[in-house]
Amino acid sequence: MARLFLTGGQGMVGRNLRDHPGLSRWEVLAPARTELDLSDARALQDWLARYRPDAVVHAAGLVGGIQANMAEPVRYLAENARIGLNVIEACRAARVPVLINLSSSCVYPRDLDDGLTEDRILTGPLEPTNEGYALAKIMAMRLIEYATREDPDLAWRTLIPCNLYGPHDKFDPRHSHLVPAIIHKLHQAKQAGEGTVEIWGDGEARREFMYAPDLAGAILRALDDPSALPPVMNVGPGKDHSINDYYRIAAEVIGWKGRFTHDLDRPVGMRRKLLDVARQTAWGWAPQTPLRDGIAATYAHYLKDAR
Repeated sequence: MARLFLTGGQGMVGRNLRDHPGLSRWEVLAPARTELDLSDARALQDWLARYRPDAVVHAAGLVGGIQANMAEPVRYLAENARIGLNVIEACRAARVPVLINLSSSCVYPRDLDDGLTEDRILTGPLEPTNEGYALAKIMAMRLIEYATREDPDLAWRTLIPCNLYGPHDKFDPRHSHLVPAIIHKLHQAKQAGEGTVEIWGDGEARREFMYAPDLAGAILRALDDPSALPPVMNVGPGKDHSINDYYRIAAEVIGWKGRFTHDLDRPVGMRRKLLDVARQTAWGWAPQTPLRDGIAATYAHYLKDAR
């Protein structure tokens, strides 16, 4: 069996990838941080030299929502930049032939609402509320492009997923993204019998979300033939919904029947961030899980495991 090194194997993307039945054809190495600290460059290089994986999926990183990124911008830039640099340099030293790097849609300029094509990265200012995280992701993406420019035999590619949600997500509002935060908030409101739930801003900002197991399928397809991918490719449904829509659909799934209010003084980030998926379409792939079905499955996971 080919050997796959998965960074971030304990995170949401990593765990959904490990749950995917298509991974059975790989021997997966997904050490926890207690076994391998990616911020330790020497330990990482020694580990790769010892195990010699045939491919690497880099899904590790410090992630969080608006509150977390605004509270600790130094940490989100420094830790993610350090991890990205260490992984890429160690893969170069070990001559890993295949590397699939997971980036983030926050790498796009803040003033672009939709039509976010891959060639528009670094064409304008970033969203301030997660700029540090975005800079670290841009650095890793560029390093991979430079490495393949120096050595065209490397099948190293970057996927830029839209926002994700799904099983194994973070539901703590101090660290969670929009959809899991909504699920937690509405469940708590239902349990407490609360009649109103507050939404930050007017709720008209739009976001694109994809069910994490769908991304796992895209990663596995990329591993099968990375040379068929462009150097950088957006991954997502290519359509978005308003924040009000996510609250409404989640309320229907959860069974909360109260009323929403809006705090117009709260930050909401970018008004819209919709990926252009023309390259993905040309690749012949699209996510399959409808939003309501994905939220229902995520809520079932929340009830079972995440509280």
